[in-house]
Amino acid sequence: MNKMLKVILVILIVLGSITTSCQSEAPEVGKPAPDFQLNTLDGQPTSLSNLKGKPVLINFWQIRCPPCRMEMPYLQQIYDEWSDKGLVLLAINIGESPSQVAEFMQSQRLSFPVLLDMEGKIAERYSIRAIPTSFFIDRDGIIQDMKVGAFQSKGEIESSLSKLAITK
Repeated sequence: MNKMLKVILVILIVLGSITTSCQSEAPEVGKPAPDFQLNTLDGQPTSLSNLKGKPVLINFWQIRCPPCRMEMPYLQQIYDEWSDKGLVLLAINIGESPSQVAEFMQSQRLSFPVLLDMEGKIAERYSIRAIPTSFFIDRDGIIQDMKVGAFQSKGEIESSLSKLAITK
């Protein structure tokens, strides 16, 4: 009986280590941002690795999320004022159709780039548990800040952008 318990214990330990090694780590401040490739609304592929050398703000959102919709004007202001300084803003829509997203963007007069995560795989890779969630990634691809929840002002976004060493 004692030998049987040891065998079961060894099996559980091995299975636990296999399961743990198969799970990806959640993105953290100070660590590299997970790479991805998604299409824009007009079907152009965009990957994070192709943006190395540029600071990037990634924002995960959905149309049906009221806090997401509330912060959109602030993201538009940041896009308008900071993109000529090198900032790349990528709004990643999770699970909604291209036609819904395009209609929403047009109706709200939003012009920043939107990527489509139709199956939610990138949101899963980034361990998104609530939306909106944003990541501030420096020129080297390292996450410098992240925020779960909606931005309450343009200034709040700019405060996190200061960690990316962008000269305004």
